[in-house]
Amino acid sequence: MKTLPRTLLVSLLLGLASLSVQAQNRFAVINMKAVFDGYWKTKQSDATIKERQAEYEKERRKMQEDFEKLNAEFRELDRSARDPAVSEEEQRKRRDAANSKLLEIREIERSVRDYDTNFRTQIADQIQRLRENIFRDIREVVEAKSKAAGYNLVLNTAAEQNQVPVIMFTTGLPDLTQEVLNELNAKAPPGALDAKPERKP
Repeated sequence: MKTLPRTLLVSLLLGLASLSVQAQNRFAVINMKAVFDGYWKTKQSDATIKERQAEYEKERRKMQEDFEKLNAEFRELDRSARDPAVSEEEQRKRRDAANSKLLEIREIERSVRDYDTNFRTQIADQIQRLRENIFRDIREVVEAKSKAAGYNLVLNTAAEQNQVPVIMFTTGLPDLTQEVLNELNAKAPPGALDAKPERKP
């Protein structure tokens, strides 16, 4: 989970201290990490990203194999072009063939660099979009349940500041985690909840 800026954290704590003296205010808690990890769309997103990663690696291996094959051909052409047993004309032809092969190698190197760069950009954008959609779904359910129950504030117990939990202790506050997760997963497709997520929010 992302850490909170120090000024925001101080403001939050001061705000909580002020609100706590007002009896009409109602608080609840939720573990956003547990909700995020347990949501079927998170698992589906993980599977989608894994599939794209596998496709990328498969194509990348093919490009690497082509690169290695061309390199081997270039080395053989370059060696044969230096063979003193053949005529100068034949050596020239072989040098030309080697140079042509070298151009192919450089083209593949460029293609590999572009392929890597494009994939990294596209996969990062896709992950960001998927995360935003997931958190939007979660936020909508949390807001709806909070308004229905009359909660003024819902605290994320999974939030951290410098790898230290922001909320060190709570007692007696309603925990919306399972309730929100149940609603989010109510319409999950068959089998969507089988796999465990591997990415962290």
